[in-house]
Amino acid sequence: MAVSERPAAGQVTATALGPWPGEDPVEALRIIRGELGSPHLPFLVELPDRGVGSDALGRTASLLVELPVDVQPFGWRLVDRPGKDLMRATSALSTDINILADLIGAEDAPSSELKVQLRGPHSLAAGLHLHNGERALIDYGARREIAASLAAGVGDYLKRIAAAAPGTRLVVQIDEPDVASVLAGTIPTSSGYRTLRSVPGQEITESWQLVIDALRGAGAAEVVVAVPEVEAPFDRILAAGADGIAVPLRALTSRQWEQLAGAVEAGKRLWAGALDVTSPGVSLPRVSAVVEDIWRPWRQLGLPASTLGAVRVTPSDGLERHSPSSATAVLARLTQVADGLNQLALG
Repeated sequence: MAVSERPAAGQVTATALGPWPGEDPVEALRIIRGELGSPHLPFLVELPDRGVGSDALGRTASLLVELPVDVQPFGWRLVDRPGKDLMRATSALSTDINILADLIGAEDAPSSELKVQLRGPHSLAAGLHLHNGERALIDYGARREIAASLAAGVGDYLKRIAAAAPGTRLVVQIDEPDVASVLAGTIPTSSGYRTLRSVPGQEITESWQLVIDALRGAGAAEVVVAVPEVEAPFDRILAAGADGIAVPLRALTSRQWEQLAGAVEAGKRLWAGALDVTSPGVSLPRVSAVVEDIWRPWRQLGLPASTLGAVRVTPSDGLERHSPSSATAVLARLTQVADGLNQLALG
């Protein structure tokens, strides 16, 4: 299958962003693969409740080549040699991949697609600290080294995923929760008394391109960059060559919707964070309301119903603060929303 080719059906599909409640990867993966069967997109789960090394930052930092990390009171830090925290992160990820392989091997009809998540280079640099305790984001050389190290590390990671899920189309979600603050220069220093200088937009684009190219070279069939809706740099995501954009829909401006429409018309995918999950325990929105939240701007922008196949529906946020039953209900609701949009697409 070509690198950015979509599944032939062109249907609206559902997925979630990765974080999941609890500490049991076996149960989590069983639920996810059960709820997000074909044509939807199951994913390799992230379980931050397991502690150090299972958080998104530590998980991605464990993939860095020749940049070992450990945990200090102020957070993850770049160090001279690997320690127990890096070993915990590496071990947790290996466990999850092995469990995934076992579950897939026992399935009669495994899903044709699988998603994995990575913390992007800019949010990684904002979250990692140098030897002196300052954020790596402060130093151009450190930023460049982190991006290059991540690009070097993703090949082995995807090779291990491909071995666990043979013949599966691999999709990668690059999470950049801090990119708007990185661009705006509002990330605080480690002391909190001032903020770090903004990173040039061209550097942002080039770092993404470096990682995206490495992912494609390692066999990724689709690469999407996930960002918050506030000041989301859609133009830079597209310039870096991503296949799509993942973004919550809750506060998008008319201008942002126009940018997304242009991306869809150019053949890109929209991962629409349409299901608000910010208040665990609160009743989920009705399917019809969520469908309308996508269909209304779609129709207003003049996009035909036939282009809805460019959409994957997701929650607005990760599900780690939910209970397992609530998170499972979110996945079920997402597939219902996808069904509702597909009915519109079929006319």
